[in-house]
Amino acid sequence: MLETETVLDRRRLRRSVSIWRGAGLAAVAVAIGVLTFGSSKFASLAGEKQIARVTIEGTITEDREQLKMLKDIADDNTVAGVVLFVNSPGGTTTGGEALYEGIRALAKKKPVVAEFGTVAASAAYIAGLATDHIVARGNSITGSVGVIVQWPEFVQLLDKIGVKVNEVKSGPLKASPSPFEPLDDASKKVAEDMVADGFKWFVGLVETRRGVKAADIPGLLDGKIFSGREALQAKLVDQLGGEDEAVKWLKDTKGVPEDAKITDWKPGNTGSYGFAGMSAGIAGWLFGQSAADAANFLLRDRTISTLGLDGLLSVWHPSEK
Repeated sequence: MLETETVLDRRRLRRSVSIWRGAGLAAVAVAIGVLTFGSSKFASLAGEKQIARVTIEGTITEDREQLKMLKDIADDNTVAGVVLFVNSPGGTTTGGEALYEGIRALAKKKPVVAEFGTVAASAAYIAGLATDHIVARGNSITGSVGVIVQWPEFVQLLDKIGVKVNEVKSGPLKASPSPFEPLDDASKKVAEDMVADGFKWFVGLVETRRGVKAADIPGLLDGKIFSGREALQAKLVDQLGGEDEAVKWLKDTKGVPEDAKITDWKPGNTGSYGFAGMSAGIAGWLFGQSAADAANFLLRDRTISTLGLDGLLSVWHPSEK
């Protein structure tokens, strides 16, 4: 009898261990799935209605993965609306243009609301212009409508150290303006024409999308920045608030279901792939979003200097003078 009970106890123990082992493997599989595909994919697979949250941070450039993500959101039947969180000083004018067009294509299929964070200026404000509604904090920095092109001039420094740069070019305006020769009137005119053309395009977006006359807003044509409160008074934004107000607008005005859950969407190349992404994902899974952000900061080099950006810039930064 004792031997029989011992054998039965062992069998029950094995079954119990197998059940817990299976549950553990299932939990690991779910964790890997979430880390690999993200919560947005799981919401899509489950067929639940969701509000896609897209974050625009850092320096804006033409990001193909980001643009593809916007198309994926537009084609996802489970996405009922989009919150575009913008916290960026701007970037390249071409990057702002590409992002604007991507958001406008998305807005034709889904309602999109912008939520401005600490700063949403220059090319980042262009992203906001592409949405259906803009919510900003009272102290958000926005505006800075304009275009800039900068380059250093090393002529005097090279003369002092005895270095001369020789070049042969097909025409006098090729590679001009150049940091290796003094600025002449013809080269300056080329830069001024490019800036003027980009500025005209930017101002046209503001007037068309916001229904205002740029000349009627003091400082706008001079590239002034505005606080959220000032921007609201100038009709450059629609409402003061944060994510709660943005989501409420989607639900009250655009009929997004009340039970729609917010899910984060990220471009494929900045998701949970690779060592840094996986490490950040695991840190977030175990310790929360703050730990994930810290891991991303430590393991990824996200520093982008405006000196490394080519082309016209639409970016705001405080003057160092």
